[in-house]
Amino acid sequence: MFTFSDIPMFFVNFFIILPIVTFVHEAGHVLVARLFGGRIKFSIGTGKKIIDIGPLEIRKRYFMEGWCQYDKLSYNKTWAHVLIYFAGSGFNLILMLIINYLILTDVLPESLIFRQFVYFSFYFVFFSLMPYKNDDGKPSDGMAIYDVIRYGKAEDPID
Repeated sequence: MFTFSDIPMFFVNFFIILPIVTFVHEAGHVLVARLFGGRIKFSIGTGKKIIDIGPLEIRKRYFMEGWCQYDKLSYNKTWAHVLIYFAGSGFNLILMLIINYLILTDVLPESLIFRQFVYFSFYFVFFSLMPYKNDDGKPSDGMAIYDVIRYGKAEDPID
């Protein structure tokens, strides 16, 4: 049951944990796209841009969404695009496993913060890899992977 005592954690989840999970996800796309020589631009949030740090944009509603756009890969092969699209979820999965391992080995405490971080990471992985196109026609990572394998085309931007 959701009570008034849950409100502080609600704000922590949506204004701190979720943006960090989004950043980890987008960082996965960025790192792998750079490994293949791509030129990258990525954003955390929606709305008016408030901060530009190199290829990173932080937008007014930083707690909502994220995207990564790349082009000019040195290794412009189907498998490179598949790895780039999968990398966001891969980074989320790796961090989930690391956090769980550190909790199991008593390096990190078993706390609600880490539980929520893993929960939101799982949520991100699940919906990111589910193949669908949003209302604007932009593909999820799963749909982009399907398209690039089936039709040999890469979609931009990636989420």
